[in-house]
Amino acid sequence: MADAPTTSQKPRLVFVTGPAGAGRTSAIKVLEDLGFETIDNLPLGMVGRLLDGSPLERPLALGLDTRNRDYSIQLLFELLEQHIDYVPELLFLDCSREVLQRRFSETRRRHPLTTSDGIMDGIDTERAMLASVRDRADILIDTTELSVHGLREALDGLFAPKQGRVLSVTVTSFSYKRGLPTGMDLVYDCRFLRNPYWDPSLRSMTGQDAAVGAYIRDDERFAEFLQKLQDLSKFLLPAYAEEGKAHLGIGLGCTGGQHRSVFVTEKLAQALADQGWQVSIRHRELDRHNGRKVSGSNNAGSGVAKA
Repeated sequence: MADAPTTSQKPRLVFVTGPAGAGRTSAIKVLEDLGFETIDNLPLGMVGRLLDGSPLERPLALGLDTRNRDYSIQLLFELLEQHIDYVPELLFLDCSREVLQRRFSETRRRHPLTTSDGIMDGIDTERAMLASVRDRADILIDTTELSVHGLREALDGLFAPKQGRVLSVTVTSFSYKRGLPTGMDLVYDCRFLRNPYWDPSLRSMTGQDAAVGAYIRDDERFAEFLQKLQDLSKFLLPAYAEEGKAHLGIGLGCTGGQHRSVFVTEKLAQALADQGWQVSIRHRELDRHNGRKVSGSNNAGSGVAKA
């Protein structure tokens, strides 16, 4: 009789769930692109028969929807414990109730649990129902601030095969007034730099404008700050890559996320790309106002992709 497979040899079995509108279907599509066999909206009662069949040749991701008539939290928990031939993981996609409401309003879709009391009642009912599932999750991704592109980056870092992977870096500017972005590994505060906001001629501009950049660069602390960021990154990134990390998120914040953090993000990202790292840029606050602009991907590992 052949030996039972070790944990490292067992295929991954990922249960993907979360409230409607949080990104489960998008996550399933990303996992399929990453080499998973995927099945969405599979009734829980059929999961056991599926797993008792022929051994899987690829990792498997199953999308579970609370709208299915046999959706049972207890049965889900039992499935997470039963199958020793796989490595089960529970991926939970979450989102704030306000953003869920906005997403349903924008798409004009009806929330599956909507009652006569309105869409928010349906959202709150589902979130309460899934509270214990969220607490049990092995991986929790909050998509409140994530676009589809951002979700793809998060899943890529968690689920893409490690063999032959190159560490990819996302440098994100943000406003502290709106809190930290999700998925950041390293965060730096740029609020000590002189603030272009107080110059009326620069207030409406961004850190991508030359005049704003010149204003920030004139701060005697800027050059040393940027150099220290580059030196620390040069020290840390190879260590993260050696450890097997596939994606690293670096956040740079200022008061409004429009001037200082944007300029420093652009400069740090370009410096890392010049060192040969695969880098993408995200300006969270600018993206909110201007729409997402995506340039070509950095296939050569020496340019900067605007995410």
